[in-house]
Amino acid sequence: MTGTFQNGAKKGLADMRSTDEKTECCSPEAVQEEEVVATSRDVASPSGRPIAFGYLLSGGFLLAAWWALYLSLLPFSKWFTYSLLSLAPDTRIGTAVEFFVYECPKVLLLLTLVVFGVGIVRSYFTPERARKILAGKREAAGNVMAALLGIVTPFCSCSAVPLFIGFVTSGVPLGVTFSFLVSAPMVNEVALVLLYGLFGWKIAALYLGTGLVIAMASGWVIGRLGMERHVEDWVYAIPSGGDGSPSGERLSWRDRVGYGIDAIRDIVGKVWPYVLAGIGVGAAIHGYVPENFMAGIMGAQAWWSVPLAVVIGIPMYSNAAGIIPVVQALLGKGAALGTVLAFMMSVIALSFPEMVILRKVLKVRLIATFVGVVGTGILLVGYLFNLVV
Repeated sequence: MTGTFQNGAKKGLADMRSTDEKTECCSPEAVQEEEVVATSRDVASPSGRPIAFGYLLSGGFLLAAWWALYLSLLPFSKWFTYSLLSLAPDTRIGTAVEFFVYECPKVLLLLTLVVFGVGIVRSYFTPERARKILAGKREAAGNVMAALLGIVTPFCSCSAVPLFIGFVTSGVPLGVTFSFLVSAPMVNEVALVLLYGLFGWKIAALYLGTGLVIAMASGWVIGRLGMERHVEDWVYAIPSGGDGSPSGERLSWRDRVGYGIDAIRDIVGKVWPYVLAGIGVGAAIHGYVPENFMAGIMGAQAWWSVPLAVVIGIPMYSNAAGIIPVVQALLGKGAALGTVLAFMMSVIALSFPEMVILRKVLKVRLIATFVGVVGTGILLVGYLFNLVV
């Protein structure tokens, strides 16, 4: 009798638990949670392909509209300058205005397109992941990898210090870290795409190759000099933090498109004043500097033109988007390619404001060595191109 009662009690309790579980599963909260889980499964499953197809279709339409707008820039600039403003084509002011009206939207359109594309690429790749890849690598291979990673990794002068600390405290060799710090601002996607759009693939490829060589060689030389003792002591006292990379996250296409839009907002929103200023300077040079005037100052025949260009470029603060229109104008007025590339590289890779920022983590001797090594590489590139081009 007692056994029968116990069995009945157990069965009753089991039935109550089953009823409670069914009630809990059927509650509004549980139904909502199940819908969320089902939605996430749908996104991750092949049935989410129509979403990706929709983004692809929208992207194709927007790209076609971008191309149509790009092709209309030249006739618009001529109409605006010579019809709407009634400026004469042969005047200096007319030439300068046409240059400015044409180049401003052209550069901004190129910049927007490439920044959006690279923003999506960067959703797969972050500075933290680069740090993880480079940590523990042999120095020679690390210099090559660091220079290549610098092309696709987001970087600006304000991020030089946290990136340097993160790399060094994670076990990345000092020379490898400097290869990254040289490559990231100088050989970046903005510079390459703008160079390609304005000058063609040959100059863009030359800039890419020489920039990578300078980054690799500079990092290797600094690594061979063994200058770790010239890093500020407090840097090494910082404990190594965990890798904050979101590499384990599985992002949807909506998230990755959001990364691209955020990149446009962050990068284009910050550099457009430099773009307009650079194009303004370029327009003044293009319209008012006589033909071949720059050949006497920055021409291949003047041996001192390359070091002078480097010395002039170091105190300046700009980025690739702001300096490339100036480069275009200088080349159009007779400046030598090697001299102009040396000027551009010194502005981007050896800017004085970045040296001031790096002083927080580096002692003066290491900064001077960095400037000397990178500057020597830039000089060699300038002389080489003036000799062979």
